[in-house]
Amino acid sequence: MSFASDTKTEVCKTTTTASCCKKAEAYGLLLFTRGFSLKEYAIVTENGAVARRIAEAAAEVAGVMVETSVSMRRSTNREGGIYTLLIPGDDQRRRLLEAFGHTGREVNLRLNRANLENECCMCAFIRGAFLSCGTATDPKKDYHLEFAVNHRRLAQDFVTLLEEVDGLRLQPSITRRKGSYVVYIKGSEQIADLLTYMGAPTASMTLMQAKMVKEVRNYVNRTTNFETANIDKTVSASARQVVAIRHLQEKVGLDNLPEDLREMAYLRLENPEMSLRELGEALSISRSGANHRIQRLLEMAKTE
Repeated sequence: MSFASDTKTEVCKTTTTASCCKKAEAYGLLLFTRGFSLKEYAIVTENGAVARRIAEAAAEVAGVMVETSVSMRRSTNREGGIYTLLIPGDDQRRRLLEAFGHTGREVNLRLNRANLENECCMCAFIRGAFLSCGTATDPKKDYHLEFAVNHRRLAQDFVTLLEEVDGLRLQPSITRRKGSYVVYIKGSEQIADLLTYMGAPTASMTLMQAKMVKEVRNYVNRTTNFETANIDKTVSASARQVVAIRHLQEKVGLDNLPEDLREMAYLRLENPEMSLRELGEALSISRSGANHRIQRLLEMAKTE
């Protein structure tokens, strides 16, 4: 399984309960497919969880039944099948479009903001868009997340929406590739924040761990000749700590922590390469004291 496929499978485990968010997610799932048209187009995906999500969303929100078929791959080493979804009948396709305020006769397909009733709906919509047309590069290779959009104006509207997400400070860009308008985001922190926002904290942690491995390896190469075998263990622990502290920062705010934990949290964020002994020395406490504070931060993050 690829990083992108694993991420989509994780996102599909997110439960959407509010009716407004269900509609927003369904809109994101369907708007970015070729099936969002009066013409009969096949919606194709390689992820079974995404296929089910699309079919269920169309049925629940628009009352439209989606025909789904799966075919096994041929002449390829990749596992799994290819899922093909069809919305049969002009009446059903028209009903689907009308459920989201579209007619299918628009000269330029645009984002209908009426389907995003509340602030919470932006997250659901972006989640649906990622499942429908998004992908993410393996962070061991590069930091890149993108959405392939079929319409220029729709891509521009989507960029504006991403820029408006409160707290993320995303800086998306657009490029043209093979007839599609690709909305992409670069930068590990932006992508990690967006993955967490969409409901994929494990994928976000994987990305941050990959980044930490790169950073620490570079640091070690510049300063010492420590054995590489010991790096991954140190980095993995540090990465988990950084992710937990960022979670606390988002949920409760580091300034609201007790003074001893607040000092440790900021120190770890600023110095991910430091060992427990070095953290303790920086705070004039023992290594065991530093470890105790780290463990308290990790336990707090689990409960938030």
